[in-house]
Amino acid sequence: MTDAATPPARTARHAVVIGAGMGGLAAAISLRAAGWAVTVVERQGNPGGKLRAIDVGGQALDAGPTVLTLLPVIERLFSLAGTRAGSHIDLERLTTLARHYWPDGSCLDLFADAAANEAAIEQFSGPGEVDRFRRFHTHARQVHDTLRTSFMEASRPNPILLAWRIGLHRPGALLGISPFERYWQALAKRFNDPRLRQLYGRYATYVGASPFASPATLMLIAHVEQLGVWRIPGGLHALARVLADLSERQGARWHLNERVVGLDPVADGWRVRAASGRRWVAQAVVSNADVSAFAAGEFGDAARAAVPPTPRASRSLSAITVNGLFSARGVPLIHHNVFFSADYAAEFDDLFARRAVPADPTVYVCAQQRGNATDASAAAAPEGMLLLMNAPADGGEADAMPLPADALAHAQRRIAASGLELTSGATPAVVTRPADFAERFPGSGGALYGAAGHGWRAAFSRAGARSTLPGVYLAGGSVHPGAGVPMAALSGLQAADAILRDHGRG
Repeated sequence: MTDAATPPARTARHAVVIGAGMGGLAAAISLRAAGWAVTVVERQGNPGGKLRAIDVGGQALDAGPTVLTLLPVIERLFSLAGTRAGSHIDLERLTTLARHYWPDGSCLDLFADAAANEAAIEQFSGPGEVDRFRRFHTHARQVHDTLRTSFMEASRPNPILLAWRIGLHRPGALLGISPFERYWQALAKRFNDPRLRQLYGRYATYVGASPFASPATLMLIAHVEQLGVWRIPGGLHALARVLADLSERQGARWHLNERVVGLDPVADGWRVRAASGRRWVAQAVVSNADVSAFAAGEFGDAARAAVPPTPRASRSLSAITVNGLFSARGVPLIHHNVFFSADYAAEFDDLFARRAVPADPTVYVCAQQRGNATDASAAAAPEGMLLLMNAPADGGEADAMPLPADALAHAQRRIAASGLELTSGATPAVVTRPADFAERFPGSGGALYGAAGHGWRAAFSRAGARSTLPGVYLAGGSVHPGAGVPMAALSGLQAADAILRDHGRG
């Protein structure tokens, strides 16, 4: 990828995309396919945003998302660029989705195959829980199918518009999405085994929320995973680089290590100012930054009113991540591994009420080199891993509660209680804390998913593709339809669609 400085041709309408996360990449590719001139301005040295890698001992390790779901959304980006995903990236569909460990020593794998799941749950919890599992997944599929076109793939609705899209003549479908029921309450009704409630309750953290405060509609994530989970051998971060290269081949112009510091209205749209002194005039601007960056003044006073500020108490979760090369002994690992805390309610009370890293955290461990063909037994050879613990999004706040002095040791205590021993080699691990995320994503306080999706109104309060400023559009995980790689990509596609509707094609 080059860092071209030549201005785009003035024969086409021009859009500047600020930020090259999945939302920005999707918007750039879509707008180029529609004939717009596109300039991408990224403050980091690489594209991807949260889809990033950290070098540890010469290995590039995923430091953000580690798998893909809703693959057709990603394939659509390749199609818009005139190619196929399989021509550029290797995709391995996981047969075992995740391995879960509890403090009592129990373990449960979830599989891509429904029959294998039923057999595993019968052995784990008994035949009665298998029936409950079937009913839960049937309901999760119904919620997903109801909201896929009416909410996720469409512009942000208000409650009346969503009801109209679903169909006012279908009251059963409206009530079936369970918008007014708390997710944990729904799980308590559907599973007798508290471990299964904890397993499925964790899906709320995929959008940075608490299962005790988020709506039951989040059960649709269970169906999304059953539709398929893919890894990219070598790391998911490669996807961002491939998409960036494709956009450049389409004609998008790229400027890396370039921080935007101001948006100024001009007669022809907006002037985008960079800290280096560069300037671009565009008819449309797509911001792939966290929406809180506007109110924080990151883009100057003229743009502050583009999006209302996100109150600190409304922020989604942040995280403490550890990337390192570890030797694993004890319980066997696969690609996705979860080591649950002993008291889930206390864990989320710590995170959202006390705003502290839990004393007993749930720890996610991604053994990044392990795919379907990898021996699942514990291995002594050092391998690249990502460890993640949820944390409050108080990065940079003066009154933030102190973090664990040794993040790796804090995670190791939990996983050791479930029988896994991780030993570091000579290469030190790399720790990323909420303050680091806050610096990387200005205005966010370290929140990784925008605002927390708590309460039924949350889905309607998240910003949509259009900001309050004409010509300024929004994309990314803090924007409708929400967090995650495919959702962020959809937000970018929706931003591009809004531009084309408002301004025309080329």
